[in-house]
Amino acid sequence: MCNDHTEHAMGRRGLLVTGAAAALTLGTVSFANAAPSGNGNGNSTGTGTGTETQTVRGTLPTGSPDFVYLPVDVPRGVREIRVSYSYVRPTVPAGTQGNALDIGIFDERGTELGGKGFRGWSGGARTEFFIRADEATPGYLPGPVRSGKWHIALGPYTVAPEGLAYEVTITLTYGSPGSTPRPVHPPERAKGRGRAWYRGDCHLHSVHSDGRRTPAEIAAGARAAGLDFINTSEHNTSSSHGAWDGLWGDDLLILTGEEITTRNGHVVAIGMDAGTFVDWRYRARDNRFGHYAREVRRAGGLVVPAHPHATCIGCNWKFGFGDADAVEVWNGPFTPEDEVALASWDNTLVSAARSGQSWTPAMGSSDAHRDPDPIGTPQTVVLADELSREAILAGIRAGRSYIAESAAVSVTFGASGGRGQHAGIGERLRVADDAPVTVRLEVTGAPAGSSARIVTDQGTLHTAALPESGSGTVEWRTTAEYATYVRAEVRRPPAVPGVPGLPGPFVALTNPVFLGGKGA
Repeated sequence: MCNDHTEHAMGRRGLLVTGAAAALTLGTVSFANAAPSGNGNGNSTGTGTGTETQTVRGTLPTGSPDFVYLPVDVPRGVREIRVSYSYVRPTVPAGTQGNALDIGIFDERGTELGGKGFRGWSGGARTEFFIRADEATPGYLPGPVRSGKWHIALGPYTVAPEGLAYEVTITLTYGSPGSTPRPVHPPERAKGRGRAWYRGDCHLHSVHSDGRRTPAEIAAGARAAGLDFINTSEHNTSSSHGAWDGLWGDDLLILTGEEITTRNGHVVAIGMDAGTFVDWRYRARDNRFGHYAREVRRAGGLVVPAHPHATCIGCNWKFGFGDADAVEVWNGPFTPEDEVALASWDNTLVSAARSGQSWTPAMGSSDAHRDPDPIGTPQTVVLADELSREAILAGIRAGRSYIAESAAVSVTFGASGGRGQHAGIGERLRVADDAPVTVRLEVTGAPAGSSARIVTDQGTLHTAALPESGSGTVEWRTTAEYATYVRAEVRRPPAVPGVPGLPGPFVALTNPVFLGGKGA
């Protein structure tokens, strides 16, 4: 049986302001009160099976709330709920945003911010999905389809001037509910090499959000890229946490996380307890981010703003960095956005360097979605006591890390004082302000034509060309009075030759070594 539901207009009475992003609730879609008898075609046969379908059409105007909820009364006896949707994408003038509509679903436990009702989100990556006890579309959580009021969540990301006309079709299949298998999550430790530098990519997307690679393809790509660990980071869903069975090993640690994709920026949660979902339905004006940053940490994870200066709609970071454990300054193959992110991050180091206050380490990840996006370009190389969730996260949090464009590139960087004192990446060399300090950078595997740069709170104070082999050592001398901190960069030749001051793309970047007597 298929019914066309009454078309929905957006009435202002449906606008709900709940302390987070404003939301509109549409009229309820109702089905039968219990499992019908049917033969699978909606015809009564007394077998307790069958399907029912309802279609809803409507138009959302410009200025629509971030989330529009379509309630669905789900009766008893439903085995599967299936949803498909489409919307009109009119041609718009240059410089005008067209239509883009995301979708997800909440079950009978409700849509409360941070509540238990979340059952999946695919954004704009899919036009249909299903949920039943034993299986669900990637991005969605399998489990019983219990009776009650479910909510299909529509996210009008952008709306054309003439409005966003949409159509949503809901199909309920009745029958035995089946059972939900217990998810198998990755272990929190791999064999590793003891205390060592471990390479990882913490920002990756699979078919569980808007990526095109399967978890198996990502695991294979990570090994091919020379990685020791990866982090799952699907947009606004935890559905992939149980999708890695058999893909980890002594050589690959798989951390579970999420890319929390708000309308005011994206944050990668790294290494949370498996099965943790963190809500994304708020903006900076709602003053909710700190609450959810703490939720990430309660689940054992790190809070890392992603591509903070990206120019895509909703990508630019608006929440500030007070709640960040690290910040992604290099996202995928080099672009000018990364240069801006690096400069912005570097500016934050000065206030922490002399005050002894905490500082925010830098990291980099690929944000790879599909071929030919390279996994592990770039990668964060972390000094950790072992290849475990706890040790890797501790290394990232402490800034004992550098970023490299591939596993071919290795960097050793540190500073030494006159009495045998030494500090490595992320540490402080405690010397008198006027004591001589030797800064040493060793590089291997850099592309031909690369150069090394020593950067301080004053800017780049030393540059040296590396040998054509890509391997070399650079030394520079200073004092803590002259350089509050030192960090290293390795770069390719300038992308636009002949433009003074324009640096080349990144090859590697280190976190700083702080100089002077106070603690960081």
